Amino acid sequence: MRINEPITQREYALPDDAVLMSTTDASGRITYANEAFVAASGFSRDELYGQPHNIVRHPDMPREAFADMWATLKQGLPWTALVKNRRKNGDHYWVRANAVPVVRNGRQVGYMSVRTTPTRNEIAAADELYRSLRGGGAARLTLRQGLLLRRGVRAVLDLPRTLSVRGRIRASLTLAWLATTAVTASLGLPAWGGCSAVLALCLALSALLLERQVVAPLQALRRTALDVATGASRNATTLERGDDIGITLRTVSQLGLMFRWLVDDVRHQVVSVQTAAGEIAQGNDDLSQRTERAASSVQQTAASMEQVSAAVHRNAEAASQAYQLSDNAQAAAARGGETVAEVVTTMSDISASSHQIAAIIGVIDTIAFQTNILALNAAVEAARAGEQGRGFAVVASEVRALATRSAGAAREIKSLIGASVERVDAGARIVDQAGRTMGELVAQVRHVSGLIGAIGTASHEQQAGIREVSQAVGQIDQITQQNAALVEQNAAASLGLKQQAERLVEAVSVFG
Repeated sequence: MRINEPITQREYALPDDAVLMSTTDASGRITYANEAFVAASGFSRDELYGQPHNIVRHPDMPREAFADMWATLKQGLPWTALVKNRRKNGDHYWVRANAVPVVRNGRQVGYMSVRTTPTRNEIAAADELYRSLRGGGAARLTLRQGLLLRRGVRAVLDLPRTLSVRGRIRASLTLAWLATTAVTASLGLPAWGGCSAVLALCLALSALLLERQVVAPLQALRRTALDVATGASRNATTLERGDDIGITLRTVSQLGLMFRWLVDDVRHQVVSVQTAAGEIAQGNDDLSQRTERAASSVQQTAASMEQVSAAVHRNAEAASQAYQLSDNAQAAAARGGETVAEVVTTMSDISASSHQIAAIIGVIDTIAFQTNILALNAAVEAARAGEQGRGFAVVASEVRALATRSAGAAREIKSLIGASVERVDAGARIVDQAGRTMGELVAQVRHVSGLIGAIGTASHEQQAGIREVSQAVGQIDQITQQNAALVEQNAAASLGLKQQAERLVEAVSVFG
């Protein structure tokens, strides 16, 4: 006998409406367990399937109880009794176990057990009984088909609960024969032995008739009811009788057919649900993968948008700085233009002054020329005067020499002034050209400044647009994540539906 330990003696209370169901193969290994059984046992479904059913056996259960259960089931009979089971963590729970053999084609292929919640009074009585059996009470008590019976001479007192219908009929007729024989003998009736023999024959024929009319139909009813209980009823068992037994047998047989029809219909529907659940689960899995890819793409897009936004922000800042620099350059060019304009004006003034100086030099040259002529005239007159004009002639000669030098100097100055005027004019032209170039430069700088300002404005607008797009992408990302979460929930629900459909298929397959 398997001993499962440890135990805690803490009771796990089952709901009043709990129904625990399990099936095993012919060797007692679990092939199916419903959710209530799995929850009560504390094991997982994978831990239960394929394991011996005594995995939930509690050490407090006496070996006599399970010996009686297996002996009853192997006889093809149902067994009912209270059982104390052990949970995985050592706690225990009480059930009213109803076990039946599963028969297919006349052969036991497994066992089915349906358990319900007993009352507290039933639990207390069973606990006391099992404690008594473990403490040596088996010498006075025994279990048969789940019933508590007495041993020895007192077992006769339990015959009303254990005697079969056939035995009851035979015992009743035998008692009737004995009573009749005793009465006949006590009255001293003649030929009582012959009457007794005839009476015995009549009672034997009556017993045979009752067995054929009562016992055999009841056995057929029992077999039909067991087939109905295990889902093996596919053909109606008929009895050509209209009495209570015949009607009861037809009713039970019809119940089995209806139950079989219900199981078959549910099986077909469950298979359809299982197929649909599988398709839904597959579709949700595909949708989940696509949603994950979409979420990844949206996240990458969001990251790219952040990078673009950062780049545009840097461009906007650079454009702002360039605009500031171009504005400064425009101001500097404007100041340069003004300076060049002033230089042009100054060069014009210098050119005008040079022309005036040239004119003055011309006057000086004319005066020197006239002075030279006057000196010549004075020299001529001094020569005419003779000795008296010799001193005057010397003076005139000096004046003429001075005039000549003045004229030469004036010519040199005039030549220099002319060259200077030409250079000043050339410089004025160059400065004027530079002024026009500076004006064009100022205009170009102003135009570039305007373009940079437009670029800055466009960059700010682009940045605002990208910010809105980033927000939209962020919202799309959130929605995509929410959709992904919903898809995961749907996938989990679909998987749960598929598993439930599989559980239903397993549950229905219990009935063949």
